[in-house]
Amino acid sequence: MVKKSQTLVTEFVLLGFADLHHFKFLIFVVFLIIHIMALASNVLVIDLIVVFKTLHSPMYFFLSQLSLCDLLFIGNIVPTILWLILEGGGKITISQCIFQLYLLAVSTVTQCLLLTSMSFDRYVAICKPLHYAIIMTFVLQVQIISSCWLLGLSVWFVEYILLYGLEYCTPNTINHFYCDISPMVKLSCSENLSVELVITMLCCCLSIYAHCSHLRLHPPHYPEDAIQHWTREGLLHL
Repeated sequence: MVKKSQTLVTEFVLLGFADLHHFKFLIFVVFLIIHIMALASNVLVIDLIVVFKTLHSPMYFFLSQLSLCDLLFIGNIVPTILWLILEGGGKITISQCIFQLYLLAVSTVTQCLLLTSMSFDRYVAICKPLHYAIIMTFVLQVQIISSCWLLGLSVWFVEYILLYGLEYCTPNTINHFYCDISPMVKLSCSENLSVELVITMLCCCLSIYAHCSHLRLHPPHYPEDAIQHWTREGLLHL
């Protein structure tokens, strides 16, 4: 129930970097250069992995996806930071704020899942080197990466719907340089217990997924004659 003394709002005020004064143009240029360098480096990594066939291995395949996550993260957050530096703060609609939070969550969750998958890939490469080429096939790599992106896109979509259904009241000021879930939930004048419960459940589900993925990549036991045959093939792929 919304209190009578509160007024519903349709936008938030991001304070950002409000006390920069005469240094804002210098800081803006520094952040802009870092932003361009970060974009260029990630694009370069993806381009090198695509062009050079010697880099067509599972580890570099995962690295290219991490670069995509970085591009999504940088392209989502840094432009807002640059805008706030110049303006000394600014307004953003609730829809834009929630969408920015969604993209932030997608890039973060997907990156965590990719890093988890890379750790399992390294486990197989180090502990089971002779089985590595048999286990980490291209089909399995595509399945792992697709599941990481699909989970990143779909898992947080539930939270996106819940946040969009909340009502927000004054004060509508966020002392931050981007939209984050914690201040948004605090500014809500609706019942937000379901949002907090869903966040907890999503974290638990992602942990379970990571554990199941780890079990999936454990190589099964093979007969001795099959191991000898695969050992010769595995050495050819090292």
